[in-house]
Amino acid sequence: MKLFIKYMVSNRCKTAVALELKKLELHFIVVDLGEVEIMENITDEQKELLKGRLNAIGLELMDDKKAVLIEKVKNVIIEMIHHSDELPSINFSDYLSEKLNFDYSYLSNMFSEVQGMSIQQFLIIHKIERVKELLMYEELNLTEISYKMQYSSVAHLSNQFKKVTGLSATQFQKLKNKKRVPIEELGNSI
Repeated sequence: MKLFIKYMVSNRCKTAVALELKKLELHFIVVDLGEVEIMENITDEQKELLKGRLNAIGLELMDDKKAVLIEKVKNVIIEMIHHSDELPSINFSDYLSEKLNFDYSYLSNMFSEVQGMSIQQFLIIHKIERVKELLMYEELNLTEISYKMQYSSVAHLSNQFKKVTGLSATQFQKLKNKKRVPIEELGNSI
């Protein structure tokens, strides 16, 4: 049986969910971002207990099919941007369609309707947050980051960075308190 969990965006979340499942003596096959597959069917009582425990750690069990699909879109983006060494070489819309087995225009329309922003805007927000992280590590220069994040040019990255953050990449690097946003809060409000 598959269960879908909102706000599950990191390895820490996966660990916390696995722990809660063990406490409820539910046997899982896989715990992935936004999704858990358990071996048995769960009772209504177990489901309510799990809902409560997940809410206590800032996660939410989802039932609504639209919400589940939106969360899958978000998780594909988060996995791709924050947890992969390389971005896919194919067009993102093709990648997303292939990954979720839905037409991109359908996903795009539903995402915009539910989230109040486009998939592209959500993707950009996450890419810029990843760029901030890479700038903080100071292991790569802006040209290398631009290439790694598949921007067409350093100028394109610089313009997008300034548009999203209000700062140039150089200004951001000079800040003493470099402000980053937790992944789970990105794209939740405009």
